[in-house]
Amino acid sequence: MIDSAEKLYSVSQLGLDLGVSARTIRFYETKGLIAPRRAGNNRVYTQRDRGRMILILRGKKLGFTLREIREYLDLYDADPTRAKQLRLLLKAVRSRILKLEDQRVALDEALGELREVESQANAALSSLESASRRAAPPMKPVSKSPTSTRPTALENQD
Repeated sequence: MIDSAEKLYSVSQLGLDLGVSARTIRFYETKGLIAPRRAGNNRVYTQRDRGRMILILRGKKLGFTLREIREYLDLYDADPTRAKQLRLLLKAVRSRILKLEDQRVALDEALGELREVESQANAALSSLESASRRAAPPMKPVSKSPTSTRPTALENQD
């Protein structure tokens, strides 16, 4: 039963409040992560739904899968002491930290290699350009052939 003093949100109000689209909210509803009530044909979201959406969005931002988020939310309902939920959260957070640290190492290595390739390519290009300038003979002016009566391309540009 909904407490008459409880704040209720429409899908558009909740989306505006959380900075997401109504479609995003409906997506998480279809995945079973939130379950709004109905007022006629309209969805009505409670403070509990809003809180769950905040946790879902935060979990996604931190890189957790929908399955991991669902496990966390399900434990919230099953364990009033929240001890299991907190243990699961700690395990998931520690795992995510390790994964991100591994990605950081791989990213730093890739950036280092790319910077080395960039440096080598710049040096090679500079070498080619300076060799080209030294080897190129001076340009002679183009003169009109005495046997030709057709104007050159430069003369056509009036």
